[in-house]
Parts: sequence; C-alpha cells; structure tokens
Amino acid sequence: MACRIPEVASLVKEAQEVFQKVFGGAALVAAVAPGRVNIIGEHTDYNDGFVFPMALPMVTVVVGRRVEGSRCRVHTTSPMADKPHQVEFPAPSPSAPLQPGSPSWANYVKGVVANFQGSISGFDAVVTTSVPLGGGLSSSASLEVATYTFLEALTGIHAPSLREKALACQRAEHDFANMPCGIMDQFISTMGKQGNALLIDCRSMESTLVPLSDPSVTLVITNSNVRHTLSGSEYPTRRRQCSEAAAALGKQSLRDATMKDLEEHKSSLSEEAFRRARHVISEIGRTQQAVEVLKRGDYTTFGKLMTDSHYSLRDDFEVSCPELDQLVVAAVEVQGVFGSRMTGGGFGGCTVSLMKVESVDKFIAHTRQKYNGSPTFYVCSPSEGAHSLPL
Repeated sequence: MACRIPEVASLVKEAQEVFQKVFGGAALVAAVAPGRVNIIGEHTDYNDGFVFPMALPMVTVVVGRRVEGSRCRVHTTSPMADKPHQVEFPAPSPSAPLQPGSPSWANYVKGVVANFQGSISGFDAVVTTSVPLGGGLSSSASLEVATYTFLEALTGIHAPSLREKALACQRAEHDFANMPCGIMDQFISTMGKQGNALLIDCRSMESTLVPLSDPSVTLVITNSNVRHTLSGSEYPTRRRQCSEAAAALGKQSLRDATMKDLEEHKSSLSEEAFRRARHVISEIGRTQQAVEVLKRGDYTTFGKLMTDSHYSLRDDFEVSCPELDQLVVAAVEVQGVFGSRMTGGGFGGCTVSLMKVESVDKFIAHTRQKYNGSPTFYVCSPSEGAHSLPL
C-alpha cells in the first residue's frame, strides 16, 4: 500500500493546536509551500541547464502571529529536526543582522527572515511538514518558501515577483545553510501549478508550465529510507568538477557545450571530469527531449529517457547508491512502468517512476519483494505552489 499523504487542512489544524499549546492564544496567519520531485534534469541546474520538476502534495505549513517587540520564536513539530525544536532570535536590523547558528534546521528560517524584502518585527510561529526530511524531495526549499509566504501574510509586504521570492529563498540556503543549491527547488515550490510540471531554464530563469494531467498515468515516489553521509560533501565536489570541466572546454558553463566539444577536449580532461561533463551535457539534452515527447503523450519514450537519466547519474556522475539502483531495476521489470530514476542530490533518498495507474499495486508489491530495505511509496500528481491560507 502507498502511504497516505496528510491533507493540508489536517496539517494546519495540527500546527494550530501546537501553537495554542506552546505559545498560548491562536495563530492568525498560515502559509503552505510544497516539496518537489524532479522528474528529469538532475545536477543540471547549477550548470545553467534545464530541469523539469513538479510540486508535490507533501507540504510545509507555517502558522503564527505578530507579537510586540522584536523577539521571534519558531517551534517545529518535526521529530527528525536536530534539537532544540524551538529557537528564539531577534528580528534583524541594519545594526544587528541575523547570523546562522544552531540548531541547523532553524538556519533555513533565519536565512529567509534575513533575506525578506521588507521590515519584520517580532512573531511566534509553528512549523509542521509532511515532506520527508532527507529524502531528496526538497524539504529545505519547502520550509524556506513557506516561511517567506508566512512573512508576506504577516506583514502584507509581498515580493516584487515570484522569481524574486524564489531567489531570496535561494540566498537563504546559500548564506545560512551553506548549501550552494541551484534555483530549481525554490522556483517549483513558489511557482508550481496543479496538473502541471514546470520546465525551468536555469540560465534565463524562464519557466514554462507543461500539462501532466492524463488520468491514466501517475508518478510514484519510492523512498529508499536510506541516506548515505556522502551526500553533504559530494554536492560541492560535483559542482566544482562541472565548473572545472566547463573551463577546460572554454565554455561559460556546460550548458554551452556539446558532445562534439567534449570529445574534442577529451585529452585535456581527467577521465573523471570527462564523465561528469558527459552526464550534464547528455542530461540537458534528455530533459529538453523529454518535455517534447510528453507534450505528444509519448510516455514510452519519456520513460526511457528517465531510466537513461538514472544510468547516467549512476555511471558518469556517480551519485547513486546500491539501494537506488535496486529500486530502479525492480521498477522497470513491472509491466506498465514506463521508466524510473533516482531523484534529488543522490546517495539515497527517493526514486520517481512513471507508470499506468493500473500498474501501481503490482509495482508496489514487486518492489517490496525485490528491495532489501523497507521502502515507502507515495502516489503523486502535480500540485499547487506556495500560498497563504485563511484561518
């Protein structure tokens, strides 16, 4: 059986009850922002390439209210967050800017407060989420965008555009969480629309909604429930390797390179750098092709491109792991499954598989039989981006 994804209304109710218990009184403002799954286009965002995510029905909710003075208090209900589960910090001012610190989960909130494009006074807030932490479904961007949307509702000051809002949340992750992420996660959490995936050009920052609402097909996210410690250190390493490969090819980024360029410069690249670049260049092409065949309803070709993406991530980019490989192999053995791939940064987390709706139960049963671990499954369709909620 697939996991039941909590309704947004139930998460809001839970957060309100916790707020009443922790802070006394009622929360007056609520905001929600989704996690995301990247369907295809992995490790291309920081190479100025294309990505193709969709917003998930798993979300982060922030509820709260203004308080007198400059004290900001934030409480999280997540049992997986590092302790303490409540933090207190002063609202930032020009003479006393916010600084990152401990616990690490609070840095995502503090980073958004520091990058908010408006004046903030004191507030109390409770955060709750249904996005699995550490699963590669962007719980961090979901928290950032939900926090920014909460601050907009709290102050009445809105970002000049959704793009500026997403960029402010990206800066929060760079400056406070010290993670040099691309723009994809914040863009889709901000701009997602129900029934659509989002093609994002990470160079021009332009995005295009692409319908993904055929009732006969669905996407299933499989959480391997493993997370290897390599993930934190390897992301910056891959990013550096891509930058070095682009420089060796005489390009601003790997977005500008072709396979012909890569072959011509093979002798000037290490074998490792060559494979890193080959993944990125081929993945950018796969992502563009995938969107075109999806528009025609060619799920067979789309699925093959997804699976080819996984093999490239496994062999050339080396960010997969035995558990993810096992899940993908099991998935493509099932009739009615078009394709499967790891999603997110790698070294654990989740796979995403495209299949006929009628194949879901068979897919889940077969995966449980073949996978050595204890996977969890989420049947998902493209959901709405960030928004505030009336209380």
